[in-house]
Amino acid sequence: MSDNDGKKTLGLGGGASRSGQVKQSFSHGRTKNVVVETKRKRVVMPKPGSNVPEKASPAVARAASDPSKRPAGISEAEMERRLKALAAAKAREEEEAAARAADEKAREEERERRRAEAEAKEREAREREEALRIKEEREEQAAREAKDEEAKKAAAAARKAEPAKKSAGEPQDAAAAQAAAARAETKGVRSRPERDARNQPSDDRDSRNRNERDGRRSGKLSVTQALQGDGGRQRSLAAMKRKQERAKQKAMGQSVRAEKQVRDVRLPETIVVQELANRMAERAADVVKSLMKMGMMVNMNQPIDADTAELVIDEFGHRAVRVSDSDVEQVIDTVEDKDTDLEPRPPVVTIMGHVDHGKTSLLDAIRKTNVVSGEAGGITQHIGAYQVTTEGGAVLSFLDTPGHAAFTSMRARGAQVTDIVVLVVAADDAVMPQTVEAINHAKAAKVPMIVAINKIDKPAANAQKVRTDLLQHEVIVEQLSGEVQDVEVSATTGQGLDQLLEAIALQSEILELKANPTRAAQGAVIEAQLDVGRGPVATVLVQNGTLRRGDIFVVGEQWGKVRALINDRGERVNEAGPSVPVEVLGLNGTPEAGDVLNVVETEAQAREIAEYREQHSKDKRAAAGAAVTLDQMLAKAKADENVAELPVVVKADVQGSAEAIVQALDKVGNDEVRVRVLHYGVGAITDSDIGLAEASGASVIGFNVRANASARNTANQKGVEVRYYSIIYDLVDDIKAAASGLLSAEVRETFIGYATIKEVFKVTGVGKVAGCLVTEGVARRSAGVRLLRDDVVIHEGTLKTLKRFKDEVKEVQSGQECGMAFENYDDIREGDVIEIFEREEVERQL
Repeated sequence: MSDNDGKKTLGLGGGASRSGQVKQSFSHGRTKNVVVETKRKRVVMPKPGSNVPEKASPAVARAASDPSKRPAGISEAEMERRLKALAAAKAREEEEAAARAADEKAREEERERRRAEAEAKEREAREREEALRIKEEREEQAAREAKDEEAKKAAAAARKAEPAKKSAGEPQDAAAAQAAAARAETKGVRSRPERDARNQPSDDRDSRNRNERDGRRSGKLSVTQALQGDGGRQRSLAAMKRKQERAKQKAMGQSVRAEKQVRDVRLPETIVVQELANRMAERAADVVKSLMKMGMMVNMNQPIDADTAELVIDEFGHRAVRVSDSDVEQVIDTVEDKDTDLEPRPPVVTIMGHVDHGKTSLLDAIRKTNVVSGEAGGITQHIGAYQVTTEGGAVLSFLDTPGHAAFTSMRARGAQVTDIVVLVVAADDAVMPQTVEAINHAKAAKVPMIVAINKIDKPAANAQKVRTDLLQHEVIVEQLSGEVQDVEVSATTGQGLDQLLEAIALQSEILELKANPTRAAQGAVIEAQLDVGRGPVATVLVQNGTLRRGDIFVVGEQWGKVRALINDRGERVNEAGPSVPVEVLGLNGTPEAGDVLNVVETEAQAREIAEYREQHSKDKRAAAGAAVTLDQMLAKAKADENVAELPVVVKADVQGSAEAIVQALDKVGNDEVRVRVLHYGVGAITDSDIGLAEASGASVIGFNVRANASARNTANQKGVEVRYYSIIYDLVDDIKAAASGLLSAEVRETFIGYATIKEVFKVTGVGKVAGCLVTEGVARRSAGVRLLRDDVVIHEGTLKTLKRFKDEVKEVQSGQECGMAFENYDDIREGDVIEIFEREEVERQL
């Protein structure tokens, strides 16, 4: 473009124009003035109300909204058409930009793929060249070793032939010439690779020397070499062998990659990335890279869910096998026993009944021992397991359960593992509350029952009343045409014991009890405790199989290896068959009473099952806590504000006693006060128990245990109360008394009189004074009063003054007149009734 003067101009076509000059600078100091013409762009304005594109410029928008700013000669239809064309152009530009971005991304991915393929081909070529070079070096080395060996043999032959030649008079020149020729030949063989090495560049020689050193080091590793190593990281012998094998295959033309092995990968609910890589036999870095491509930024120590892991497994070409976490328990032997493997076993007899009805004494008489003397207060507080051999040769296993109400759960566990229940009922007491509970446990366990009517030797004994009372609980004995056997016995005199054993043996024969003693042992924990010298000890009743020393087992959330087995007489035994109660030592922790013991093959299986069960119980508790809504938590917190708590820490000698104490303490209290067990456990009282009690302001309760020396000193220094008990009655009674002290005193009102207001006076300095007539009882100045108007209480307070005539008196009897004035209240009228009462605070008991 040029202007009228012939000078070149720069500008844009169309629209109004502006002109100016621009000075351009060039190299070597040259400059040039150029006329620049700038033309304004013509903008088309749409008519008002027309559809303006959303992305139109502000000028276009203004033109569309204001007809006066529209260029001349442009109609409304033309303006609308141009706007639509502009919008279509904008849309096409956006689509083209998106298409260009997609094409660019596809080209980038194609470039990456090609680059990876090129790198892989280059890597394979390098490995092939390396293998060929290693092969050539080995062949050369083998040739040199063969030549050396031949030269050595020739020299040895020459040395042997030299004395013979001397004796034959042959000249020595021939032997010397032969040796020289051999040396020359050897030298020639060795000099050839040396000359080749000298002809090679220095870098190749260095690489060759380094490879030769690696080759020498890749041989067999001796103990001396291992001990005198330079401490650097060296490849293992197996790795070197694998490398040599790969090089050999490539040298033989087998450079094709081996077909990838497809594996079945066991996939639990969650799995750590490193473990997933190990199960697929893939590199963990490759698995992490695959997850990052999926958009998951994880490292190899983080867990992923099963669905994501399954996608990764499919990507690597393996097969996913979904398993549940609970599948770890499938290793427990659950094979059904064959009838040919079953053998008769002794019956498990549980003795139940009310407290102090003579259960343990009856068992003592059967065992001809004295167990009851070992129980505190003569009360059985543990489940004892014993074996008895009768005079007829029958072997019976007895479980002695506590009869006190606090041990209901322990009796329930005793009924679950038993075959026969012997219900002991005292002939002088008949059926009692715990007797009914024992009957219910026996019925729930669906086991036969034998009624032993004890204390038949006492003068107040009435066996018939016992049989009649049992009818109320659907227990019909044989004497009343029922099916339940009943035997009258006396633990003191031994009367009826033989008949009781015969009844048990008869019932056992009817049941035809059998078990397989050759399978892996299974049993139930009757009791568990933490012994100071022996560690965790569990009393186990073997139900199936044979438990032997050295067996690896899992019981509940604990596992262990049988270190020792101790029978009911305190003797060490090597094995325990079905229906045999033994104490098991070797646990890693104290199990819960009632847990099932199963023998497994390896420690890894036992540990895995125990860890799964522990995690499952934790998840269950967490889920129970998470199920509580925020509103429920707030409501509970609001309700707890008005409840006084008595915190305690409980330690007992065995697990069953601890559970029984906690259950008993949970029942102590009402809506105003309750006992809160902060912690309970088995074993001696330790410093941690004292620390917990101090932080919570609690007392420590020891049941048949004591605090160690350090804990005693800590308790004395910090002022923590430690109480020791051996009988559960005393413990519960003391806790009840302590909890009762937290109850607010009860206020009782006693009405002592009524008075009627006859007239109201105004007294200066006092206010209104009521002239009253005591109509009933007595009026006292220290008592409380209520003002009744039409039998409605309108005021409650105290008397400010009580006068008889002009004298202040303490009380006024019925039928007498007096003057009364209320404290801070003057609204009294003639005809109102004054109710007089006294308050009394009474201490409450739980």
